[in-house]
Amino acid sequence: MNKRIFFITVLLTTILIRPPLFFTQELVTAEKYLNDLSKAYGEINDYKADITITQGDSVMKGVLFYKKPNLLRINFTKPKDQVLVVNGESLIIYIPEHSVIMKQNLRRRGQETLASLASKEGLTQLKRNYSVAYEIGPEPVPLDEQSKLNVIKLKFEWRSPDEAFRQLNISVTEDRLIRRIIGVTRNYEEIQFDFTNIDINQNIPDARFTNYEPPPDANVFDNFLFKPEN
Repeated sequence: MNKRIFFITVLLTTILIRPPLFFTQELVTAEKYLNDLSKAYGEINDYKADITITQGDSVMKGVLFYKKPNLLRINFTKPKDQVLVVNGESLIIYIPEHSVIMKQNLRRRGQETLASLASKEGLTQLKRNYSVAYEIGPEPVPLDEQSKLNVIKLKFEWRSPDEAFRQLNISVTEDRLIRRIIGVTRNYEEIQFDFTNIDINQNIPDARFTNYEPPPDANVFDNFLFKPEN
């Protein structure tokens, strides 16, 4: 459970809080494609989407809320009533099945990084940490064999084993929205995120993230990912 939560958290903060990848009509190299993203992403202040997270035989479903620069919340429907919140200062995960609350204070350095990722500087960091190429080519292709949706597919490979994911495959719709993210971990475990029913710039209030209060009678585990800074 902890490992799955770790991968979910890393992938969300790596991709969702970084600029998403947008399609342009001009045929450009993958690197040029990346260089053009920051300006386009600056127009998205928040969004809501249905999310499905698949890892092996495990499938999680819910509704995701994101607000830049670093606010994130998932209200899960599967597992029912589970919640994941990043409120700008800490990560909170409520697991009702076990009556457990898992909290992690965000490091100051990490917080600064998260706050700057949805920007030109954040895009530069992504380019620095991963090499990028088109998975197939610059033209739209079907999302998968069963899908009628066409997407641009990009492949990122780590430049250093310090990254949590050795490879990221990202599918972007022609209307400039991320539809699917596939991450491959150091140990070649695969986790897939699918985003549907995406609504952008919904004026989501900060309170959606900052006012979340888990049940007071649940057991609390603090700093389950890493030790807090002094």
